[in-house]
Amino acid sequence: MPKSRVHETIYSRADLLTGLSDEIWGYAETAFVEDRSVEALCRVLRQAGFEVQTGVCGVRTAFCARFGSGEPVIGLLGEYDALFGLSQRSGLTGKEPLEPGAPGHGCGHNLLGAGALGAAIAVAEYLERSGGPGTVIFYGCPGEEGGSGKAFMAREGIFNGLEAAVTWHPGSLNMVSSGSSLANIQVAYRFKGVSAHAAADPYNGRSALDAVELLNIGVQFMREHIIPEARVHYAITNAGGLSPNVVQPEAEVLYLCRAPSNGQAGQVFNWVTDIARGAALMTQTELEVKFVKACSNLIQNNTLERVLYENMQAVPLPDYTQEEWDLAEQYNRTAPGKKDNIAKYGSEGGPAVVDCFKKNAGKALGDFLVPYFASNAVMMGSTDVGDVSWITPTAQINAVTQATETPGHSWQTVAQGCSSVAHKGMLYAAEVMAGAVIDLFENPELRQAARRELEERVGPCGYVCPIPQGVEPRPISGKL
Repeated sequence: MPKSRVHETIYSRADLLTGLSDEIWGYAETAFVEDRSVEALCRVLRQAGFEVQTGVCGVRTAFCARFGSGEPVIGLLGEYDALFGLSQRSGLTGKEPLEPGAPGHGCGHNLLGAGALGAAIAVAEYLERSGGPGTVIFYGCPGEEGGSGKAFMAREGIFNGLEAAVTWHPGSLNMVSSGSSLANIQVAYRFKGVSAHAAADPYNGRSALDAVELLNIGVQFMREHIIPEARVHYAITNAGGLSPNVVQPEAEVLYLCRAPSNGQAGQVFNWVTDIARGAALMTQTELEVKFVKACSNLIQNNTLERVLYENMQAVPLPDYTQEEWDLAEQYNRTAPGKKDNIAKYGSEGGPAVVDCFKKNAGKALGDFLVPYFASNAVMMGSTDVGDVSWITPTAQINAVTQATETPGHSWQTVAQGCSSVAHKGMLYAAEVMAGAVIDLFENPELRQAARRELEERVGPCGYVCPIPQGVEPRPISGKL
């Protein structure tokens, strides 16, 4: 099957793919409890002839779907988890939750999973028609938001043997994603004290809440002395109760430590843990350190990025109706501030990127392709795609699924998740990824060059999973 038939393969299934994405949007399941989303994705993959294995790597909502036989083996990464507290009615330009406090797809992973699945089906049809050797694997990756599902999967070796992996992310720009990301470690600090009457005999009590507060104060003083690129966030998940006249016997705080490399993130984590031990000593409480999850920094692969960019150039960008432009303008008016893409990308991208953003300034939708640039910058966020990128050459694109000023992790993202703009961007991304994977099947030199680049960037030590053995995925469910 020539690559030119990819468009026909994907758009003949447009209703199937958009319906699947909307179905997952409606489920809005959080990390490691995405059971209905997994069932929907696996149903479509089985119908397309994939051999599906669920519950892989000991993770209930992780799966892989395989088509073809022999080498090379190339993977497509899909996600499908939602975010807490972002329930929102579809298509509205004002904040109105479907169910207050319930989850919502505030990062577009309903689109991400369905789009990557569409690409996998197109590649499977290519393999079937070409009759040559080769295997495509769709990886169902749960819990990207706060769970690092791919890192748990990588720890068990499921990505070993891949020649390359490709994925995408919904957003407000059409561009190849380049550069690195922040590694992170998430840990819960649980303090156990002694309850007592806060007025009659406080001297018999030992306050776990005091320990949490002392930990937080200690970390505030620590911040000045860690590298500027590091980030430390926290949430008090158990304040010990609602009665101020009781010495709180238990309390817990969840910390997320980020830095540009696994080693640097580990240094910050160790320092925070030392402060927690000190807080326990100061309050005469007991401390339990519960390692929750971690993920690695991204290893960029410029070889694969160029393959993706060539396919982004070859596939026509979506056209938008006047109604879509008008609705995007309305969403942009709800944004808390304007994005400065020149400041964010200009120094790395150079004159061509700056000119692109100047030319398209003020547009409500990103109906243009940002010129490719190989970045060395560190994205001030984290992704568990990083763990895959240490094991096999990995690259990803961004595609327009929302208005240009849409904030990340917002009700505006959820509201636009089933829109015609979102559907068009998802199908565009599917076609681009499928074309890039087919290029990799047909060109062993490209695969070899991508592997050489990975080995040079990673070095002789290779991948070491930042999640220790024995740590299991932590399901995140319920409402805020």
